[in-house]
Amino acid sequence: MLVGVARTSTIEQEAGLEAQVRDLVAYGVDPENIYSEQVSSIGERPQLDAAIRSLRKGDKLVVTKLDRLARSVKHLGELLEKLESKGAGLVILSMGGQQIDTSTATGKLMLNVMSSVAQFEREMMLERQKEGIAKAKKAGKYTGRKPSAMLKKDAVLSLLQSGMSKTKVCEQVGISRASLYRILSQSEAKV
Repeated sequence: MLVGVARTSTIEQEAGLEAQVRDLVAYGVDPENIYSEQVSSIGERPQLDAAIRSLRKGDKLVVTKLDRLARSVKHLGELLEKLESKGAGLVILSMGGQQIDTSTATGKLMLNVMSSVAQFEREMMLERQKEGIAKAKKAGKYTGRKPSAMLKKDAVLSLLQSGMSKTKVCEQVGISRASLYRILSQSEAKV
């Protein structure tokens, strides 16, 4: 039996979810065996968990792309262990232009190689980003985000001196409570 999983990060991505379901059905997954969810990959994944629980020996979990399933190489490894313990395989419909089926030795090898390369690319990108920021800071071109709450310092202090509560000031000016206290700590006039 084929069991499909479709996921988007937000409710606004409805079309993306529908496209995944359409691709899963086109592959041969029965619509009643498709588990869909609209959650961040780092949050709880109740539909993914339910899909995995429904698997039996010889079944295949089908996803359109790897990023719809796992958030990291480690997470992918954990999911693959669960599937293997159930005697189930994983089919990724599109991974670097290839379809991968882990129920075959070649499919397992391809998935491991491609996911390791993806992890390596991500780490290299982060390393280059850090180097670029360090270089820009050294050249005085990187100053970070402008402190927007501090631009509202005068309004905050004025409202506090007029007797308005800190909670109301935060709401009216549009800053967080932490920003309010940062303004107060840097201000000579304590309210």
